[in-house]
Amino acid sequence: MKSDRLLAILLLLQTRGRVPAPELAERLEVSVRTIYRDVEALSASGVPVYAERGRHGGIELLPGFRTDVTGLTADESRALFILAAEGAHAALGLDAALGSALRKVMAALPAPHRPAAEVTSRRILVDATRWKGGPQPAADLDTLQDAVFADRRLRLRYRHSGAREPRTYTVDPYGLVAKAGVWYLVADRRGTPQLFRADRVRSATVLDDPVRRRPGVELADAWEVVRRQVEERPDALAVTARVRRPRLDMFLRMNAAHLTGPPAEDDGASEWVTVRLAFPFVVAVRQLLAFSDQVEVLDPPEARAELRAAAASVTELYGPAGRASG
Repeated sequence: MKSDRLLAILLLLQTRGRVPAPELAERLEVSVRTIYRDVEALSASGVPVYAERGRHGGIELLPGFRTDVTGLTADESRALFILAAEGAHAALGLDAALGSALRKVMAALPAPHRPAAEVTSRRILVDATRWKGGPQPAADLDTLQDAVFADRRLRLRYRHSGAREPRTYTVDPYGLVAKAGVWYLVADRRGTPQLFRADRVRSATVLDDPVRRRPGVELADAWEVVRRQVEERPDALAVTARVRRPRLDMFLRMNAAHLTGPPAEDDGASEWVTVRLAFPFVVAVRQLLAFSDQVEVLDPPEARAELRAAAASVTELYGPAGRASG
């Protein structure tokens, strides 16, 4: 709606200062001509906004102009108070700031929306941490934050999974991402986006050199690239398995990171439900042995052979010949 678009333009200008008309058009998904018509409408309503054409031109508000925006809808007000569980803000040292900000937002909300927003904050909670994920090592985010907000390069001592010794990298950070309770640094290394798990950073030093990000690339763009690299690795081992129905819910929760889609559709009459998963290497399928005879791998043959070898080793260990003497 036009009124929502006018409000969005006002908020962007109030936050960013001068903004080129093509950028506003792209963000609001309208034409540049529509943006200029909206600016005329804002000006006619008394908002001191003006446009400068030319290479370095743009649209901006007169210096010092501010407005209190109270045009939030009921759903928008409620959305602001659906908060993530403790962890993300605490890791960034922003718990106190969050509470203070929400109190200010609550005071600024239109009076009819305040009760619904308050009830929402008490009734809805988003916890991004996976079940049975185990304790996560603490990540020191202070230095990473300093580099991200100061737009400086970082020198990292980083230990890759399975490596004994850390390696040293100089990277250009885009930002930090919290996924399923784990913090990641997204950064360019030699012009290529790369993912660094924060709890594997052994040391980090903010350099004096300004960050060298690729032009036009934002955190969301770089994250999309590395996320796809992780989730769509061509070398992943595709596994088809069947799970006994009583254990299906627990299986899906504990293996959510490996699922490549929902369970196969069925009529609910069969004892077994077919699922499809992906593992980075064949030995990783051994974790399915935690479900004993409640899960059977059907394909590929090398995955079945790996589980058969693992089961034989366990049988030998606990058989009479493997019993500890004494």
